[in-house]
Amino acid sequence: MSGPKETDLYPPVKAFLEGQGYEVKAEIGAADVVACREGEAPVIVELKTGFSLSLFHQGVARQAVTDLVYLAVPRGQGRRFGKALTDNVALCRRLGLGLLTVRLRDGLVEPHLDPAPFTPRKSPRRQQRLLREFARRVGDPNTGGATRVGLVTAYRQDALCCARHLFAQGPTRGALVARATGVGRATQIMRDDHYGWFERVETGIYQLTPKGAQALAQYHDALPDPAKG
Repeated sequence: MSGPKETDLYPPVKAFLEGQGYEVKAEIGAADVVACREGEAPVIVELKTGFSLSLFHQGVARQAVTDLVYLAVPRGQGRRFGKALTDNVALCRRLGLGLLTVRLRDGLVEPHLDPAPFTPRKSPRRQQRLLREFARRVGDPNTGGATRVGLVTAYRQDALCCARHLFAQGPTRGALVARATGVGRATQIMRDDHYGWFERVETGIYQLTPKGAQALAQYHDALPDPAKG
């Protein structure tokens, strides 16, 4: 059984727009659908059988003609389509595009977003968190574009400093680790033990686990210079 065609979308979209008082015609210039209503800017709808980069390219290109540009795709089912719809509504919002879905079995057209200018909202808290991590990170131990798993963060560098001290000195009280390494949160890092590198041997005293020793070898190049902390 063949999949839907772009032409399958046209009759429901045409009927939807005509129901709002538009005169609708197909394939005017480069536009798939053009709808006009007296005294108003034209509406353009670009039809595709699914979300794709070329669909967004076409929508953005049509914004040179009018601000009222919609994208239209068939309405899918299931969690996968639901997530794609949510993600692409967000993308359309940023691009100032509208979005329609068409349920092909009965021709239901559902508008999810109308075209509108977009101004991104900045998060001062996220910006400050970004800048704090940048300032606390020692050197540049990661490669841009790498997977998030195993990235060397400032927190991981602090944990490595604690691990290096325990490797050299053996079981040590947290306050002494903090003083020797310059990592003020050393006790908390070893107590929380997010990486499985530390274990408590007595109240306030920690030692390195075999996994912690392996981490020192794994992240050797990311270890901060002891002379700097």
